[in-house]
Amino acid sequence: MKHVFIIGSRGLPAKYGGFETFVEKLTEHQISSQIQYHVACLSDDEAFHHFDYKGVDCFTVKPPKLGPARVIAYDMMAVSYALKFAKKEQIEQPIFYILGNTIGAFIFPFARRIHRAGGKFFINPDGLEWKRAKWSKPVQTYLKYSEKVMTKHADLVIADNLGIESYIQKAYPWSKTTCIAYGTDLYLSNLTENEGKVRVFFEKWASKEKDYYLIVGRFVPENNYETIIQEFMKSKTQRDLLIICNHEGNPYFEELKQKTGFDRDSRIKFVGTVYDQNLLKYIRNHAFAYIHGHEVGGTNPGLLEALAQTDANLVLDVDFNRKVAKETALYWQKESGQLAQLIDRVDAQTDFTELGQAAKENMKENYTWEKIVGEYEDLFLS
Repeated sequence: MKHVFIIGSRGLPAKYGGFETFVEKLTEHQISSQIQYHVACLSDDEAFHHFDYKGVDCFTVKPPKLGPARVIAYDMMAVSYALKFAKKEQIEQPIFYILGNTIGAFIFPFARRIHRAGGKFFINPDGLEWKRAKWSKPVQTYLKYSEKVMTKHADLVIADNLGIESYIQKAYPWSKTTCIAYGTDLYLSNLTENEGKVRVFFEKWASKEKDYYLIVGRFVPENNYETIIQEFMKSKTQRDLLIICNHEGNPYFEELKQKTGFDRDSRIKFVGTVYDQNLLKYIRNHAFAYIHGHEVGGTNPGLLEALAQTDANLVLDVDFNRKVAKETALYWQKESGQLAQLIDRVDAQTDFTELGQAAKENMKENYTWEKIVGEYEDLFLS
């Protein structure tokens, strides 16, 4: 039996995006009976309590409330406890898979203990977290340093995007790397046009199927909301722009309003969050086109979902996005007028079935959870 300790997500069951969904899908689609997963779970209530979640051994960690530094304490406490647990249970050759670089500056003693215990230490560096605009310069410097230190001590760096793997290889030539992508679900929503919740949504936002452009994603500057909104306002389209994001109470919302004046354009509608995944799939599937402005990171889950669900995808032209969408998307750059012109060009067309089919084939061939989980299990068992 191979024991794999996963540290760095908030844990199971998944309530958020990114790493949490990855852990949920990795364990949910488990194929091999020769792997036992142990997952660290962030808790405000109790420390080091074990519970079973669909066959996964989950253990809680309750770090002190230290503001932004809490995530570092969380990872350190999780690794330390997992090492003690592995020793107590006489687990041989455990794998410690750490998601993200947060713990990086403090990883050396933990990496040494993992190796002394006969274990292996794998990391997933996520995207270029240190580039995110939400971090202050000191935090960005810390995250960049952490990234470097993590690659020095890891037995393997697992990137979820070929662009990230290429960056790691160039920046840290001592690293041993591999690439295993993020996954997505290909099935469509089972909701129909006349379903109550569907009609309630569209009536609330005074929109209708195939008559809106769509954005779904975290409400942060590096996802280029400002550029997209400004360009959309320049376009001649009569269709709406529905924006599904966590904008409520976010100071960035008011900043964006001041900079763009979007509140004077009736086409632009901030919907808030949609937690019903079945409804969200329906909204994606019936969008006229999806606009993706993510600039930082590896394989973005939202882009995979868009390519699996929406026929026309207007995607910011950066390396990470091209590595995923390939020739199955329409690309734009941030220069003034580019996206507006693309929207006007796309708006005059009606049928993107061929483009959508190519995108779905790309997802089916390269990004199903079954394929991704199979690659992880081959790695863990090798």
